Amino acid sequence: MEEKYTKLFNMAVKASESSYSPYSQFRVGAALLCKDGTIYTGCNIENAAYPLGVCAERTAIFKAVSEGKRDFEAIAIAGSGSDDFSSSCYPCGACRQVMSEFGENDFKIVLSDNIFTLEELLPYSFKL
Repeated sequence: MEEKYTKLFNMAVKASESSYSPYSQFRVGAALLCKDGTIYTGCNIENAAYPLGVCAERTAIFKAVSEGKRDFEAIAIAGSGSDDFSSSCYPCGACRQVMSEFGENDFKIVLSDNIFTLEELLPYSFKL
């Protein structure tokens, strides 16, 4: 894995420390790399009314968009119910759809042991 993506994944692990996950005990962190080099991080935030929570990936993307960023290169995702982040934590369908709104087909999803393009993880994505 390229050094910049290893660094991005490590930032996702660090972001997971801020996770608010008292119900699932599954911490997720994300680190979003903008094409200009800016990085935004996010964590999952649960809620007792379960559908009101938000995933780490969408937190990072929404933070970036709210700051005027729209051009993204990659996102790293780290998730675990322990301190072992060696297993891949794939983005959910909702996060994949949000990624397709702002990312090109070559947008990279960096996991603990592999890198995928958005097109590989979400072929035939919904577009208006």
